[in-house]
Amino acid sequence: MTRAAAATVYTPELLASRYGSQPFQVALRAAEVLSKLGAFGLTLLLDQRRGDSSEKRRARAVELRTILTRLGPTFVKIGQGLSTRPDLCPTEYLEELSELQDSLPTFPDEEAFACIERELGFPLDSIYSAMSPSPIAAASLGQVYKARLKFSGQLVAVKVQRPGIEDAIGRDFYLLRGLGFLINKYVDFISTDAVALIDEFARRVFQELNYVQEGQNARRFKKLYADKQDILVPDIFWDYTSAKVLTMEWIEGVKLNQQAAIESQGLKVLDLVNIGIQCSLRQLLEYGYFHADPHPGNILATPEGKLAFLDFGMMSETPEDARVAIIGHVVHMVNRDYEAMARDYYALDFLEPDVDVSPIVPALKNFFDDALDSTVSELNFKTIVDGLGAVLYQYPFNVPAYYALILRSLTVLEGLALYADPNFKVLAASYPYFAKRLLTDPNPYLRDALIELLFKDGKFRWNRLENLLVQGRQDREFVAKDALQPVLKLLLGPDGEELRVLVVKEAVRVTEAITFGTLIDSYNAAPEFLKPLISNGNPGGPFKISDVEREQMMELRDTVYRIWGLLRSSDSFDPSLLQPIVQVLQEPEARVFGSRVAGGVTQRLAARLLQQLLRI
Repeated sequence: MTRAAAATVYTPELLASRYGSQPFQVALRAAEVLSKLGAFGLTLLLDQRRGDSSEKRRARAVELRTILTRLGPTFVKIGQGLSTRPDLCPTEYLEELSELQDSLPTFPDEEAFACIERELGFPLDSIYSAMSPSPIAAASLGQVYKARLKFSGQLVAVKVQRPGIEDAIGRDFYLLRGLGFLINKYVDFISTDAVALIDEFARRVFQELNYVQEGQNARRFKKLYADKQDILVPDIFWDYTSAKVLTMEWIEGVKLNQQAAIESQGLKVLDLVNIGIQCSLRQLLEYGYFHADPHPGNILATPEGKLAFLDFGMMSETPEDARVAIIGHVVHMVNRDYEAMARDYYALDFLEPDVDVSPIVPALKNFFDDALDSTVSELNFKTIVDGLGAVLYQYPFNVPAYYALILRSLTVLEGLALYADPNFKVLAASYPYFAKRLLTDPNPYLRDALIELLFKDGKFRWNRLENLLVQGRQDREFVAKDALQPVLKLLLGPDGEELRVLVVKEAVRVTEAITFGTLIDSYNAAPEFLKPLISNGNPGGPFKISDVEREQMMELRDTVYRIWGLLRSSDSFDPSLLQPIVQVLQEPEARVFGSRVAGGVTQRLAARLLQQLLRI
């Protein structure tokens, strides 16, 4: 911490004080950026008009990679994001831009070694018994050497910051802030505060420049995932770490976009991608602390099949209210409850409390009614982002800075998934986690969301409960016992009267279905010579009910049995999980509720018996 005391902390005032008095240098940098990117854009336009854009695509991709590399680390990070989007860039661009991840030009080794000695205060050979003579990777902010610690003999990765990197990045962000002010003032269709987003991104990048902060981020991340057998986070060696030098455990692995190399080790890319998605969902929606820069160079597949996270410079946090609001938003999308979706934007901090959401509802309906013609699981993340983007631009939304980093993180992960399978659907892969949270999380907001999902239009959707259990069981942390408790507490609590009315009604239906289903099964299993006697000569059986009504009751009974079977067959099922239910049923409120159910069942069976007698 003493070594990191002099690390720079980003503020807009810092940029103004450093570069506001350098108009000539800033103008030169602006001219350089505009001339190089403008010339490249003009070249693409000429290729398109000549009709030879496809033939020259590889050459143009190389040219763009070269331009971004020469423009420096700020633009390298833009290229890193594009390199993971096969739905945005042609294959040639993906291949070339992916080299930005770890194949940037290196700076002289002598400067790197001198930086290590200056930062750590010891000669190089007194710290490391061996070190690679040249870097094994060069990232946007620094370069990495492979070394062996002298005191323990352990292999480590040593990251050294590029000289002059802080000044270069600061000047670029000073330019981008000026561009942001122009956007806020003159570009009407962008309602988001561009300057605020740039400041948030700049703050994150400057945090990346402090390697002690990155080490603390890694320690916090490792603590959260210490019990996850599929996730690997390297240890930090604090005695050999400073603001510009980071020494961490060496991890052997292959980048996720190297499919052939991964499969040669007997691993499946999609399995690893699923691990990454489930891990990221927990980062975003459970722990609220997430890796905001998961590009291929920062995620490795180890020979043991684990997913190793590297580079913890860019991290962010999701506010607690937003975590549950995002899950509730998915439920409202499934229910096509667009009014509730619009209200969610208050909790997500997209809208001020005094903004009227009623005009937003038709826009949501127009997009999602078309998008949901198939199923939610068939949607990809980019489809939703693009569709909502059209809504965001039309109304007074203000996308929070944390949410921009969430979008970045999820789009990068979807890009990695699409490498392995162009038809991969991130939302479908996310279902087990969402189902587990809805079924087991005691948060009142999520319990209400579960009730909304299951009781739609006053009717209980048994097929949805079955689907939730099927999906939830696929999550390793699903516990069948926990799936019963939140609903019971809500059902028998002081605020559960509305739910109790619905449950009583449904309990009567289920009891009737099971009773009649059992009787029908018994009749079908009876010897043929007894059936005429039992049915009193009625060829349709002993009950005077329509075929449609019979099928509905049998389907309901079979669904209830399947749901019970899912619970019983869960790995975490234990008959003792019924004990809390028995204890709850001994409460006075439960006895009243039970009486209401029994009374409803008695009335329904009596009505059914009278109906049979009248028909006879």
